[in-house]
Amino acid sequence: MEKQPRLLCSRLLRGHTQVEVALNNSVLGWKDTDRSRKRSSGFSSLSGTAHSHVVPVCEIVAVCKTEDDNTKKKKLGSQLYPHAFTVSYVSRTRQHQWCCSDVTFHSADLTLCEQWIQVINEQLSLLTNRPRSLLVYINPFGGKQRGTRIYEQKVAPLFRRACISADVIVTERANHARDHLKTEASLDKFDGVVCVGGDGMFSEILHGLVTRTQTDHGVDQNQPEAELVPCSLRIGIIPAGSTDCICFATVGTNDPVTSALHIIVGDTQPMDVCSVLHDDVLLRYSVSLLGYGFYGDLLTDSERKRWLGPARYDLSGVKTFLSHKCYEGTVSFLPAGDDVGNPRDELLCRSGCHVCQRKASSNGKRRELSAEKETVCGLGVIRGKFIAINAASMSCACPRSPQGLSPYAHLADGTTDLILVRKCSRWDFLRHLLRHTNQDDQFDHSFVEVYRVRMFRFLPRDQEPVSLEDQSETGLEKTASGPMCSVQTTSCSKAHSSWCCDGEILPHAAIQVSVQCQLIRLFARGIEEQQQCVSEDPCTLWAPEPNTH
Repeated sequence: MEKQPRLLCSRLLRGHTQVEVALNNSVLGWKDTDRSRKRSSGFSSLSGTAHSHVVPVCEIVAVCKTEDDNTKKKKLGSQLYPHAFTVSYVSRTRQHQWCCSDVTFHSADLTLCEQWIQVINEQLSLLTNRPRSLLVYINPFGGKQRGTRIYEQKVAPLFRRACISADVIVTERANHARDHLKTEASLDKFDGVVCVGGDGMFSEILHGLVTRTQTDHGVDQNQPEAELVPCSLRIGIIPAGSTDCICFATVGTNDPVTSALHIIVGDTQPMDVCSVLHDDVLLRYSVSLLGYGFYGDLLTDSERKRWLGPARYDLSGVKTFLSHKCYEGTVSFLPAGDDVGNPRDELLCRSGCHVCQRKASSNGKRRELSAEKETVCGLGVIRGKFIAINAASMSCACPRSPQGLSPYAHLADGTTDLILVRKCSRWDFLRHLLRHTNQDDQFDHSFVEVYRVRMFRFLPRDQEPVSLEDQSETGLEKTASGPMCSVQTTSCSKAHSSWCCDGEILPHAAIQVSVQCQLIRLFARGIEEQQQCVSEDPCTLWAPEPNTH
């Protein structure tokens, strides 16, 4: 890699120690000059010593002049260093958490100090992906009702330090944020939308922003084959809910400060969105879990126990498990191509995921996919009795299930992982559920099937078309079939479950789901594989510059 020229390099004071500070287009670094002089071989490795540090320029939060007072005057021999500037930057701690750290450098020269501030700010101004103005919605009722306090105490100070202006709206009712985004918000003034709350609050922002975008572009969301227009504004999530599954699956932690810093540095993570329709009417959008049977029954029961708070999920989970109901119906789906792998390929979706990046480069083929849907070549059809039918558009990882429902699902590959749990014993189903909490392959059961799909449809048994052939069919059938067309409802009165869609109950059991590839973008970068990486060898910062005299 070609060495980047240094923009600045100075001897400054940090604490009581003299350091050499250097800056180029990519990184800011400093090293202890006293210790480096003692090394006969010179300064050769930053990673091997605790007395040097490198920060990517893209992860600098802000730089400012440090107020001069007696406590910040440091002596080195007889020389005073009365002038100082402070750099705030992203520092990684543990379990994907970030914090904002500060380093202060002192100088005897005011002009030099001001030059450092100017040059660093010039480099930050070149980072055009950073937001300058945000529309913030705070849910004061979600989770443990901490949203307002979390924002005011942990997030707003960081936004102010980074010179980000924020228009804050504290929601007063359900769907307040959704309705405001759909009709009233002046989105041209903002670089992004931030929700402070849980997954429900994020869903409001998602529906409001996607609907507004389609309305502005004249797209009919109720058309199953409609090619939806991607949203131009990114969405930031400040976790303040009960589970915060979406934040955990895209950042790796449910820490408000970490999420705020991802917003400040302007990270971008595209995400797929599933459109869920019934009889050509849009019901909802989904980005995480669609669950029928077990999870649908669990959510339905928990809604009757809201007074219990988050504990209602545990109680309803036990009750639903003991009831051990199964439901009959037909699942038809369009399998994904080989270019996106399969749900058991052990390819984790991480920051810079090559599967999602490859999909982004091939988004021009979406019209070809629409033609493929019309011919439905290779459509899979499965009839049977199911304890659970789940569609996971992301891993759905959370603190209780670190691997999630589908550990190798991808955030932005244009697919969802369809998981079918057939009728089995209560003990077998428990074995399947327990594998959500450990490293074992949760799909390694004879009664579990998983497919990576681009779209699917489900019909409960009482809404299947009546024919002698259908009445006699049992078990598994995978065939080429005709288009996914609507069917007439029969008079059969067999019971059916409800769909859980990202924590909300859908009013219909018969649904059609289409994956909209990379419809939205988050202020995130995906879960990082390593705690820190610098694209350039930091040692080149202190390599001798070519003689220009």
